[in-house]
Amino acid sequence: MPSQVPRPGLRLVRQWVEGGYAYKAELYDHTAGETVSPTPTPVTDEPPLTATWWSDLRTALGRVSTVDTDRTAVRQAYLDRAMPKYLAFLGGPVPTAPRAWSTAHGDLHWANLTGPELGILDWEGWGTAPAGYDAALLHAYSIGRPKAAERVRQELSPVLDSEDGRFAELAVITELLQSAERGDNVELVPALRQRAEEVWHRVSADGVIRAQ
Repeated sequence: MPSQVPRPGLRLVRQWVEGGYAYKAELYDHTAGETVSPTPTPVTDEPPLTATWWSDLRTALGRVSTVDTDRTAVRQAYLDRAMPKYLAFLGGPVPTAPRAWSTAHGDLHWANLTGPELGILDWEGWGTAPAGYDAALLHAYSIGRPKAAERVRQELSPVLDSEDGRFAELAVITELLQSAERGDNVELVPALRQRAEEVWHRVSADGVIRAQ
């Protein structure tokens, strides 16, 4: 990972097998600042973040996306299986293959971001994902707070307004709708479904992304 990405330094890694299970532990540097939210979703209508913070986030995500890796954050087999199931309410053939893949943090939400200076935490799941995945995930976790979601759309519009970004939103919404079945962020489900319909209508009007 590029040294310019604001993340804690990795100090030590230990891996072991016990009782038929494989374990991995990572020790990182202590991080200054506080997480923007104690939960993946924002606790305020609009997190008080500066223009510099947002600029740094855009730069960091751009640098992460170019990293060459054999790690995987999202698998094509999962998209093929889950997207038609959890987006069936859209009423049409759902695309399952992204136009492009890139490297992603893989769990970019408000409890993994620090301020007032940007820091990005929780890197054990990073790897390749549909291009635009991180921006789409942050937006999805913000969707219960309309002002916060609008700010994410404004600041990350070059990604979210692209063909890749629209597919990434559908992929991310699939994951969160599935996790809601386990009781995670259930309160987001109505807004996630509404957003999926909005993105789907845009995709259908553009005629760009088609089911594979």
